[in-house]
Amino acid sequence: MQTFSPLTVFYEAIDGDARINTTHISLYMALLQQCNLMQAKNPVSIKRDDIMKSAKVSARHTYYKCMNELHEYGYIIYRPSSNPSEKSIVHLKSLQ
Repeated sequence: MQTFSPLTVFYEAIDGDARINTTHISLYMALLQQCNLMQAKNPVSIKRDDIMKSAKVSARHTYYKCMNELHEYGYIIYRPSSNPSEKSIVHLKSLQ
């Protein structure tokens, strides 16, 4: 059986990282799916509402907190848009 390398590498990277919780994982999986839907385009442009829905995150505060932490911890590069009509940019960093 062939593995999906980005998923496997992410889970290996977070294995010993006590800072990562289920919301971080859920958001990263939603971002990974967005990247997958865009034919592995990286970085991806995202709409906050779409990622929140996909990740099952209902509070904006939680979304922003965890996205910023994923950025701070080195899993993504997050460039939020200050304009509601523009999409944010997320680069999934190589974790290998």
